[in-house]
Amino acid sequence: MKIRDLYKAKKWTLSFEFFPPKKPEDETRLEETFAMLKPLRPSFASITYGAMGTTRAKTIELAVSVKEKLGTESIAHLTCVSVTRPEMDGILDNLKERGIENLLALRGDPPQGEKEFKRPANGFGYACELVEYIKSRPKYDFSIGVAGYPGGHPECENPELDLKNLKCKVDCGADFIITQLFFINEIFYDFVTSCRKIGISVPIIPGIMPVLSLKQLDIFGSGGVKIPPKMYADVQNLGDDKKAIVQYGIDYATKQCEDLLRNKVAGFHIYTLNRHRAARAIYDNLNLKARIS
Repeated sequence: MKIRDLYKAKKWTLSFEFFPPKKPEDETRLEETFAMLKPLRPSFASITYGAMGTTRAKTIELAVSVKEKLGTESIAHLTCVSVTRPEMDGILDNLKERGIENLLALRGDPPQGEKEFKRPANGFGYACELVEYIKSRPKYDFSIGVAGYPGGHPECENPELDLKNLKCKVDCGADFIITQLFFINEIFYDFVTSCRKIGISVPIIPGIMPVLSLKQLDIFGSGGVKIPPKMYADVQNLGDDKKAIVQYGIDYATKQCEDLLRNKVAGFHIYTLNRHRAARAIYDNLNLKARIS
């Protein structure tokens, strides 16, 4: 099933994000995560894509596997990094042959050690170009999602230009938007209002990341995500108590989601980091079974 059809039918969605495991023990943990999350009956799951396409094959394999192991649709991330147009045709052919119907089209981050993204020769420089290219190939007919940044893209200091770039992706054919994580709901609401004002009408799905550590908050903050001072202080005061920090992250994300539900969002996209505890706890805390059934 194509994700766009879920939203056309006005389905409320619960979705998760996973990444291809690197080590055997990571594979075992992911298998356990699948087993724990399958009963939640997620609407779909997205699979990330490594820098320089390093996990491309694994991304496709995991996207295929998710259909069987989670019993749901999957979205394969796809980036512009180091890919020519003929190579992209080969990737799209492979995805179609493997039964993948949904993509998340991204520009992608600069490779490690490089400060700026460089357009590949005969390739793509922006996600909107990638979306436009895929949509120009009717034989594929993928449902395409794109990323949105409620706090602004870290490489774009002009909010108006950032929104213009997002509208370009939608105008080129994107069916829905999944946002970067955020911890202040008002930033998300302002983002949605701004999107609607400039004519972006597709569903906008909030990305939710339950906090796991102070180091994680530092990384998010350095990437442009606004961290509430109280949240940072609370996690800092918990010191090395990992269990307490995880529980704090669950409680914070639950309150976020309660407010988002009151404001009638189209769904939640939970960044799992290949773990199940927080996702299951949020599901139970919010009684999402009744909403999904």
